Amino acid sequence: MRVKGGTVHVRKRKKILKLAKGFRGKRHSCWRIAKQAVMKALKNAYISRRLRKREFRRLWILRVNAASRQHGLRYSEFMGGLTKAGVKINRKMLADLAIRDPEAFARLVELARSHLPAPASAASRSS
Repeated sequence: MRVKGGTVHVRKRKKILKLAKGFRGKRHSCWRIAKQAVMKALKNAYISRRLRKREFRRLWILRVNAASRQHGLRYSEFMGGLTKAGVKINRKMLADLAIRDPEAFARLVELARSHLPAPASAASRSS
């Protein structure tokens, strides 16, 4: 006896074609092409969600570095000083502070600088 899987079949195709809404050409109407386009789009969306996190972290580090260099500290020194001081502020918040509240950021730079070891004199480095 033959069983027709009509409703399931149609529902499955409708779901894919709905996801392909807005695609150009046959990609939004032709089942085979739409299926491939949707699969690729979903894969790229998954990858891009991870890339976005990476790119934002890079942006925050750039902003914190630029702001800390204005106060005479490199990024690595600034972050090292904050760690030694026991300050647990993430890079996103530091970047936001650098832009919105420069006075508070300057205080953080001074705190980080106070927890760094004193630099060796220039005479001892040359010998």
